[in-house]
Amino acid sequence: MTTSLPEFRAPNALERFFNRSLGILIGLGLGPRRMRLLEVRGRKSGRIFKTPVDLLDLGGKLYLVAPRGRTQWVRNAEAAGEVALKRGSRRVSYRLRAIPEVERPEILKAYLDGFRSEVQRYFSVAAGSPVEAFRAVAGSYPAFELVKS
Repeated sequence: MTTSLPEFRAPNALERFFNRSLGILIGLGLGPRRMRLLEVRGRKSGRIFKTPVDLLDLGGKLYLVAPRGRTQWVRNAEAAGEVALKRGSRRVSYRLRAIPEVERPEILKAYLDGFRSEVQRYFSVAAGSPVEAFRAVAGSYPAFELVKS
């Protein structure tokens, strides 16, 4: 298993189109119930950026995981310290708590097991693997606990 994953795995043109389309549907309140439209202020422009995300509910806590690595939304969220999640007309603001690398394996396993069909291609660990298998790659996948503002 490799631990030298790229810092960011960029979407191709088809994935960008799909994400844009899915974001519109989620913004209208349609699409998979576990998904939200993440809204975050740009760290340089100050503009609001939106992207669809899978929301992990684990042990009564909500988590965001970045399967593509340190994406722009991750960098913006780290700089802002907060995000909003929207579905239809409902928007909820959250503060972020970055999950330390040593705490990520359990969250990454739950995320991959729960969203296997959408994100397996971004993980070098197979869905269903034991938690220990995620320790070597935990540094490649930013994760945040969402705390209501």
